[in-house]
Amino acid sequence: MTTAPDDEIRKVVNRLKRARGQLSAVIDAMETDADCRDVVIQLAAVGKAIDRAGFAVISTALKHCVADDAEEGAPSLDELEKLFLTLA
Repeated sequence: MTTAPDDEIRKVVNRLKRARGQLSAVIDAMETDADCRDVVIQLAAVGKAIDRAGFAVISTALKHCVADDAEEGAPSLDELEKLFLTLA
């Protein structure tokens, strides 16, 4: 499988960095005894950001597997589907 274009990788990395920032905010909120509603909202945002990053990684892999006609050693479409469903 060929590597994902730099732009696609950059977008996923940016998503994960945002999630890391949101997680830090959740930790800070917990340590400062913030309102539980605010904590839950931030925690949901972290989960969603991580899920979206995972979907983007799998989507990119699917596109490249199909485009590259499933090169040797690349995950099969069944394997990618299983990965995708682990995020659902």
